[in-house]
Amino acid sequence: MNSTQHYKLLILGSGPSGLTAAIYAARANLAPAILHGPLAGGQLTTTTEIENFPGFPEGIMGSELMEAMEKQARRFGAEVLVDSVTEADLSSRPFKLKTQDGVLLTCEALIVATGASARMLGLEEEKELLGYGVSTCATCDGAFFRNKVVAVAGGGDSACEEAVFLTKFASKVFLIHRRDELRASKIMQQRVLNHPKIEVLWNKRVTQIRGSKKDGVTGLTLFDVVTNDESSLDCEGIFIAIGHVPNSSLFKGALEMDKAGYLI
Repeated sequence: MNSTQHYKLLILGSGPSGLTAAIYAARANLAPAILHGPLAGGQLTTTTEIENFPGFPEGIMGSELMEAMEKQARRFGAEVLVDSVTEADLSSRPFKLKTQDGVLLTCEALIVATGASARMLGLEEEKELLGYGVSTCATCDGAFFRNKVVAVAGGGDSACEEAVFLTKFASKVFLIHRRDELRASKIMQQRVLNHPKIEVLWNKRVTQIRGSKKDGVTGLTLFDVVTNDESSLDCEGIFIAIGHVPNSSLFKGALEMDKAGYLI
């Protein structure tokens, strides 16, 4: 690759939205280039089988679906750059983007499809067991935990929604929250607290996830923030639902954002 490359259109992000944009743009003869980013294929590549995407009655692996979408974009002429952007100058056209490999990319138009990353607990085991009992999406993976005991970490609306959804499949759902009251809306709190399959573990945080890729998740170690006691919880899956972090830091000060960092 040359040290400077110019494109009519650059698309940042290779998840479903970025690749969909690439397919439409390529078919419109805009000759787009897609920047893979740090997680090629986006968050779908961190899950296992996807059963709710139309056209796949037997389901499809997340990584397979994203590979197929990329092939479709390439078929119409989209170029895929396996690189990440580290600096962006949007003050004048052509826009200027510097990549991790030291390449300067310029473009007339830019589509930002960088998505978001699930906020994690910060445990080493999360990385190892993601897709092997650790999940960030109950609607994606809940059906794989039919008649199993699972846990949800979090106390907001997302965590409560995940817990209630998981009751369709799991035999028991533990909601682990580090405070003594939920942050979710009143109606979501009522659904959780009144559900016979859900048990809330108050004032607790997860300090260890036990298991392996072979056996999946086998249990958790919990720390009580009030008593400082440790306890063990046997379960076969944990869903992390403590929010998302938008991948927008690159455009801080250049594009308008809300308080959470999402582009307006």
